[in-house]
Amino acid sequence: RAMALPLPLHEAAALLAALAVLLLVLICMIAHVTAIKMPTLHRHEEEKFFINAEGRKESVPSIHDPPTMELSVVVPSYNEEDRLPLMMDEALDYLEKRQKRDPSFTYEVIVVDDGSKDQTTEVAMKYCKKYGSDKVRVLSLVKNRGKGGAVRMGVLSSRGKKILMADADGATKFADIEKVEEGLKNLQPWPNQMAISCGSRAHLEKDSIAKRSYFRTLLMYGFHFLVWFLCVKEIRDTQCGFKLLTREAALRTFSTLHVERWAFDVELLYIAQRLRIPIAEVAVNWTEIEGSKLVPFWSWLQMGKDLLFIRLRYMTGAWQLETRKCN
Repeated sequence: RAMALPLPLHEAAALLAALAVLLLVLICMIAHVTAIKMPTLHRHEEEKFFINAEGRKESVPSIHDPPTMELSVVVPSYNEEDRLPLMMDEALDYLEKRQKRDPSFTYEVIVVDDGSKDQTTEVAMKYCKKYGSDKVRVLSLVKNRGKGGAVRMGVLSSRGKKILMADADGATKFADIEKVEEGLKNLQPWPNQMAISCGSRAHLEKDSIAKRSYFRTLLMYGFHFLVWFLCVKEIRDTQCGFKLLTREAALRTFSTLHVERWAFDVELLYIAQRLRIPIAEVAVNWTEIEGSKLVPFWSWLQMGKDLLFIRLRYMTGAWQLETRKCN
């Protein structure tokens, strides 16, 4: 019986290359066909109102309206009844002191309850009653949208000239807003009034690696490589939840955003780069707070898939850089 001869090396390489191309084409087709053309910006009826300090319904404002505040702080919150108070106490203490020093400084904090199953809304409403609904607003989403979806709903309901994303766990010192403000200022003149300043933990990477397992460190490096290779080359830490945007930059990026889960920061910065919005990266103080919602392996896997699909869907034209109005 004749034995099958092994393929010559160059033929085997050519076959592998052909299979890789075929796989890439297949993935591109899947990414294109499964893409939702534009993000869902629809609000449920209950999300068109917030409850004021007196317990009455008020219509939420729109980012399309002229700004009436200096600063909006958007705090996405999912099951954060335990961690939210520390963050809110620190943020409001800073904001109130700053307003006393400079009465022209006006602010609002928008807590977006992303379909929590605990008492997050009730905890946030205590601050609304204490400081008034002009300063603290609670937007309760009917169902969980994901962190990116929650941030977007808060951003699209904001009144500030500048909009700060801040995590509910208070991992970043709130006073570091002055650092990201300086980063934004240094980008002037802003083209079309658009600029973004990102808080960054990149300077803390060596210390954090020493406390992590080899597996988590490997996942982190793999994620950083994919972000750099596929989407965002100029920002070392895309995932820090402390970002300051001008109102115009927030409008353009968040009304285009598709990804609603953990990788939304990467798409946000990818959109900003495509629109040539200047971006600063500024070192901030950061402390790891217990209670993270990330499930290490599966969350990183989902984010890796999202990164690949972000690049492929924009590359194939399945996603466009369009601006839409929330309704």
